[in-house]
Amino acid sequence: MIKNKNIGVCLGILGLALGIVGAPAARAHSWMAEPGGTGGGTETITASASVTPDAPRSAESAKKNDESIASATDVPQDQGAPTPANPPQAATPAANAAAPAPLPSPSMTGPLATAVPHEIAAGPFGKINVTGILSGMGWTEGNYAGFLGDTPTHYDVSNAQVFIQKTTGWFQFYLQGGAYNLPALGVPFTKTTDTVKGLYGPFPTGYIKLVKGNFNVEVGELPTLIGAEYTFSFENMNIERGLLWGQEPAISRGIQLSDTYKKLTVSFSWNDGFYSSRYTSLSGALAYAFNSSNTLSFVASGNAGAYARINPPSTFATPLLQNNEQIYNLLYTYTKGPVTVTPYYQYTVVKTNPSIGILQGAHTNGGAILANYNLKHGISLAVRPEYIKSSGTVLDPNAFSSNLLGYGPGSGAFSFTVTPTYVKDAFFIRGDFSIVHVTNFDTATGFAFGPTGLKLNQPRGVLEAGFMF
Repeated sequence: MIKNKNIGVCLGILGLALGIVGAPAARAHSWMAEPGGTGGGTETITASASVTPDAPRSAESAKKNDESIASATDVPQDQGAPTPANPPQAATPAANAAAPAPLPSPSMTGPLATAVPHEIAAGPFGKINVTGILSGMGWTEGNYAGFLGDTPTHYDVSNAQVFIQKTTGWFQFYLQGGAYNLPALGVPFTKTTDTVKGLYGPFPTGYIKLVKGNFNVEVGELPTLIGAEYTFSFENMNIERGLLWGQEPAISRGIQLSDTYKKLTVSFSWNDGFYSSRYTSLSGALAYAFNSSNTLSFVASGNAGAYARINPPSTFATPLLQNNEQIYNLLYTYTKGPVTVTPYYQYTVVKTNPSIGILQGAHTNGGAILANYNLKHGISLAVRPEYIKSSGTVLDPNAFSSNLLGYGPGSGAFSFTVTPTYVKDAFFIRGDFSIVHVTNFDTATGFAFGPTGLKLNQPRGVLEAGFMF
């Protein structure tokens, strides 16, 4: 239970929260909500018996915000990072004592992992830790969206980021900066420079964290509590985010409270939803760790207000429909030895609101299974089947005002992704092989794939390689 004293601390920093979370930027998945895209947002929280409340979509699972769910031992603290999908083999007590512990952020589901941190003396802050990633990717696809100006092949930097954090004491902080790309299924390629400018800027995540026992308060630009996948490619089993991720927020500015009592972790956040700069969104997460292998999580988010961006009318980071939705996730994570499996269900609903341009409401139902198996010699294999379906028909008079998937009213989509990975010390290389198939498509009213938007399938191959340092 959160004590009155803790509540007083939270109220006292609300003013600080509003000051820190001000600067505008833009949001990521929302480009999927644009015509020809697949939706918009992303990350969930999962907690294990010994993981911080931010453990979501990965190994243990629920969701992305490691800061959202702090574990009883205050281990991770980014978007819900769970316990490592493939924990190292047990070593002798002496070896364990000498080996540096993995840092709490950024949250990662595996098979990739953060490098040994570089420790720096920082005067009044004590010792801070620095890690980072440098990676690039190549991309080829069939039925590219020529009607949107896309081309069949691309290459670019996928990540050039540094992570600076203080993880001890009552005052902690996390700062993430650099370049990034957020590849997603069913969405045309966007250059890394355009991604950074159009979404969250060069400092996509940063917050201060006040800690007392198992209770903590985070203030700043926070990973979302929603979903089973994190925002950045290196945090996830697959290189590209999935179809369900397109309906979820990724990064929000606000304040988050987390507490852990025995096997239950609770998180609550007041934030600006899809990076809207309007602090009317509320989200929460409950994660129950039955044991070290099994965790069940429920997360939900909704906008208590209503907001439509006027100039411009919408952005990649702040899509009109997703920013005014309610979203619910139920996630289960099983992790044992080399195996991690996370099935999850997603439901979203957008209500009719003519005052902000939503002439007809709609909803989606979707489900996915994220699974990874760690083989020997640094090799692993991840798979992700998904399906999502939106409500409505082309006969509805105002159906296009609630085109949640971007493929037309009442459309759906199935995807399957397989990702083999090889890791050797700091180096990694992996590939995504995926297919997206659009269902319930009306050729007269929707946009799918291909030069004219009428192709129902899009195969894609992505190769990513780099170093965690």
